[in-house]
Amino acid sequence: MSFSIHQYSFDQDIESNLSTNHLDYLNWPLVYFLEEKNTKNQLIRDAYVGETTDVVNRLKAHSKTAKKQNLNSVSLILSELFNKSAALDLESNLIRYIAADGKYSLQNGNLGISNHRFYQQKEVYWELFKDIWTDLRKLGIARHSLDHIDNSDLFKYSPYKSLSKEQITSLKTILHCLLDDSAAVSLIQGGAGTGKSILAIFLFKLLKTNLSDFNYADFDEEDEELFFLLREVKAKYGDLNMALVIPMASFRQTIANVFKNIKGLSSKMVIGPSEIVKQKYDLVIVDEGHRLRRRVNLGSYFGIFDKNSIALGLDKMTCSELDWVQLQSEKSIIFYDQFQSIKPSDATKESFEQLKQLSTTRIEKLVTQFRVKGGNQYVKLVHNIFNNIKIQDNTNVGNYDFRLFDNLDEIVSQIKKKDQILGLSRMVAGFAWEWISNKNPEAYDIVIGDTKLKWNSIAVDWVNSPNATNEVGCIHTTQGYDLNYTGIIIGPELDYDFEKKEFVVYKDAYKDKNGKNSIKDEKVLLDFILNIYKTIFLRGIEGTYVYVCNSNLRKYFSQFMPIYAENIPAKNSIELLSHPSKSTIPYYNISAAAGSFSDFQSVDGVQYIDMPELFNPSDYFACKVVGESMNKIIPNGAICLFRKYTGGSRNGLITLVEGNEIYDNELGGNFTIKEYASKKSIDEDGWKHEEIVLKPLSSLDYEAIVLRDDQLMNFRVVGVFERVLI
Repeated sequence: MSFSIHQYSFDQDIESNLSTNHLDYLNWPLVYFLEEKNTKNQLIRDAYVGETTDVVNRLKAHSKTAKKQNLNSVSLILSELFNKSAALDLESNLIRYIAADGKYSLQNGNLGISNHRFYQQKEVYWELFKDIWTDLRKLGIARHSLDHIDNSDLFKYSPYKSLSKEQITSLKTILHCLLDDSAAVSLIQGGAGTGKSILAIFLFKLLKTNLSDFNYADFDEEDEELFFLLREVKAKYGDLNMALVIPMASFRQTIANVFKNIKGLSSKMVIGPSEIVKQKYDLVIVDEGHRLRRRVNLGSYFGIFDKNSIALGLDKMTCSELDWVQLQSEKSIIFYDQFQSIKPSDATKESFEQLKQLSTTRIEKLVTQFRVKGGNQYVKLVHNIFNNIKIQDNTNVGNYDFRLFDNLDEIVSQIKKKDQILGLSRMVAGFAWEWISNKNPEAYDIVIGDTKLKWNSIAVDWVNSPNATNEVGCIHTTQGYDLNYTGIIIGPELDYDFEKKEFVVYKDAYKDKNGKNSIKDEKVLLDFILNIYKTIFLRGIEGTYVYVCNSNLRKYFSQFMPIYAENIPAKNSIELLSHPSKSTIPYYNISAAAGSFSDFQSVDGVQYIDMPELFNPSDYFACKVVGESMNKIIPNGAICLFRKYTGGSRNGLITLVEGNEIYDNELGGNFTIKEYASKKSIDEDGWKHEEIVLKPLSSLDYEAIVLRDDQLMNFRVVGVFERVLI
């Protein structure tokens, strides 16, 4: 889809310039960007993103708005192929990415991008947006690459998000609660990755934004209802005195940094539970409410807890920070997940159950998984594994990269490789080793065989710290965060008893003193530890790699997870079967060339290989690889195992590629196998090109295959190399 970007001064001549130069677009869908230029020594300037089908009148309206008097330049993004949906999607993406890019402070409200209905699939518009972003970087409007922004906290926790229908329903419940004089608490329950933090931040920004910053004319029916509810809330409360309470210091600092960079918000609005005692609020929003504390195993915090409880007239022995929140706020909205309660000091499940029973409490649930690409199926699998529920059939987690490692060095190496490619890939472990390096930086904390590792060197925002890739985090430094890949070490504190068919906890091996000292019933401690692992198993967006210290527990996990491929030796022989079964994979009679693309081959007849060790055999297939251009990995003539490609990142993976699908026997193609890399470029004439480089991994002199532009029309990835079978 072709487009152009035109820049003008936003002044009295703008109507004349538009009429003269863009007559065909005066009543056509387009997107515009208003910005503040030529300011003196101002690092972050104001800007506004909008879309319209009546550009002259829309810009006239903006010129009369007091808040936009400082905006003096306009960029128009035009295309004769734009429709309303394309303009809406482009506007939404520009708001999200420009807000996170950090160069501008957006005047936009965050309502109105939440639930647009699109004429075409959004993937079509995304390809267009990537090209537009490249041009905006050339113009100096955008600074960072999309990949860089995707990994930034300002993007991950931005209030400029498109909400799901489920989140919109919860948002309406909250606004109704604010309007209901008989309601005091909105209790929003949701598991890890269901968007609790995003909804909390979206809501905070929404309630701190003036109604005049919303484009009512652009709202669909769902947004209109939210607009009217919000208008009633604004009329009732005016400018709400609000705070966002986050119990964990590390995550609290991260969100405070996000608030600092969002117009209308301030880092001072993000507070810890003890700060709520200082004043009363119209509204308190609590994220990660399950981590609010009670008077158990508080260490040095005992004194502050007692002082605050007494100051509020509460019984220090029986109250919790959950009581502080209710006492110090006219209304409260609490996001929580009791499956993420990990210490005796956390507010009890019973306290939330009691809160649910009150007539003044309104309840909503978030169910849909937004973080991990394995979706709700992966979440269900994790809960079934740790709840010791028998899994009748292998659960399909799609293209989610979920594997068990037998070698600790290998998992550390793979996580570092993922970090180089995707960023935000971290090692995380159960708290089963003392933090020795805290006092002696030369010492190692986690020593397993010949492998020596150190705990996180800092406690606050460790995930984003420079040395995080060389360290190991724990639940306290990762809870609440999104990672791309998580490498998990399940420590010696957890085991499995096959005779009793139950998990076993070894209390002495668990080193979090504040997490165990008051616990007499080991079943209680076991529940906390299982919750810890459930929580960190749901950190990784793209994948989760696991190493298990105890052999029995490793055997238990091997029933539900594929073993990391490089640790499985090639077979001496393979029996080709004529009929499939539940444990077989198809073997296609094609020979993928390791040099260039093969001659055209048709898939004529399929045989099968029995692979009972695979977690989901239906996700795999096998074929032969011929040639020497991949001989560092794949010998000439080897039969190899491939995982069917269903989407996601491909850079850095060894892939089987062709011109047509291989899964239909009537189709064929020209096949090759190489390490995949893609990039976009602009030639000296300003033309854009997409390029895919297929790299050989050989001891001999082979050139890479470079595919560009029209050559990509019939190109596709059909499989990702797992390992050599024979």
